[in-house]
Amino acid sequence: MDSMERIKEVIVVEGRDDIDAVGKAVDADIVATHGFGIAKETWDVLESAYEKKGLIIFTDPDHAGEGIRKRLTERFPGSKQAYLDRPSAEKKGDIGIENASPEDIREALSKAHASVCEDDGPGYTNADMKAWHLVGAADAASRRERLGKALGIGNANAKAFLRKLNGFGIGRDEIEEAVRKIEADI
Repeated sequence: MDSMERIKEVIVVEGRDDIDAVGKAVDADIVATHGFGIAKETWDVLESAYEKKGLIIFTDPDHAGEGIRKRLTERFPGSKQAYLDRPSAEKKGDIGIENASPEDIREALSKAHASVCEDDGPGYTNADMKAWHLVGAADAASRRERLGKALGIGNANAKAFLRKLNGFGIGRDEIEEAVRKIEADI
């Protein structure tokens, strides 16, 4: 798997450091569970991703990681599974995806049969974000939060939000309808 290829599925990891490590290895949308106590908003984002793009579950090779993997797999049984062996994920006694090399991460995702995207999605741009008042407006952060909730993709800064809109393949009509509802509520 080439680091420049975009992975279609959303990769599910445990924490922020895992997001950083996987993000350095591949181009993909990545969601963290932040441990076993997965928040409702995160479940909603995962549900949307599972339905629209599919998931690759990529948790740490330890007891906690396996517990999270089991919980996710029960809820999303059609998910692909990526695994790292303990030596590849260990650094100074700490075990986690964040310790793996980019090459080991790409190999694990390749073995999970990650799908490579043919294109980058609908092609939304910063101009679209500005037209929808998701950047450059005083209340842009609040609007992104509301739109993310309405679309089931969660909240993010402007750059990451645009990537989510394109990555999840959400139709322009669906976005614009949700934006109109947000406008009506303001």
